[in-house]
Amino acid sequence: MRYSLGRVIASVVLLIAAHASFAQTPQTVQLQNLTWTELRDQVRAGKTTIIIPVGGTEQSGPYIAVGKHNVRAQYLAEKIAQKLGNALVAPVVAYVPEGGYAPPTSHMRFPGTITIPDDVFEKLLESAANSFAVHGFRNIVFLGDHGGYQKDLKRVVAQLNKSWASTNARAFLPPEYYTATSDGYAQILRQHGYRDDEIGTHAGLADTSLQLAVAPQMVRLSELKAAPKLRAADGVYGGDPRRSSAELGQLGVDAIVSHTVDAIQKDTVGR
Repeated sequence: MRYSLGRVIASVVLLIAAHASFAQTPQTVQLQNLTWTELRDQVRAGKTTIIIPVGGTEQSGPYIAVGKHNVRAQYLAEKIAQKLGNALVAPVVAYVPEGGYAPPTSHMRFPGTITIPDDVFEKLLESAANSFAVHGFRNIVFLGDHGGYQKDLKRVVAQLNKSWASTNARAFLPPEYYTATSDGYAQILRQHGYRDDEIGTHAGLADTSLQLAVAPQMVRLSELKAAPKLRAADGVYGGDPRRSSAELGQLGVDAIVSHTVDAIQKDTVGR
């Protein structure tokens, strides 16, 4: 009888533990991994900042996968949200303006790039932001990982704040995110002895090192190290990625996250 009673008690304890584990909200800042009730409860508890990472699907030379911006924007947004403590991260926006397709211009000259018109892109962002405002988010923060649509983001933020003037919702586009990714990170690399003709502006040493720190599986590193110097015809603009490393990329990641967190906290203080 004691043995049977012990078995029963053990089974009950296991059932209670299993139920508790299923009932526990997952430790994530990714909105897409939450149920609607979990999300509702987190917003009520004070997580009223939502970060919308904006990426892009484009060529980045022969040795970086075309989803570079999407994975990087999502990764950095998650790090930023974790440090903020009161923020969640929306699904990344992967379709952005990348040039024309009749005839193909800009990155559209390379297979794998996806483009949409500027007005469609801006409407998509406005619709997403309005959705989040409806659900109780007060601070809607856009982080754009690509330089080509920064003007679009500025227009969207201005339009949203105009339409939200009588509400508690506000849109933000902290410039520190993109400046830290581009000019700020380039300055760090110069301080470590790298030249501008290595650093580059697209798929060069800076871009490739960041990707190695964030998602090394997306960089064909062994092929890259053995490659000849790449040029604009290869999709590499103004740089040489052959000395790229994850260690250099981590310097950029740390700077981007730190500067962006500071900027968002300053913009949203008291909100």
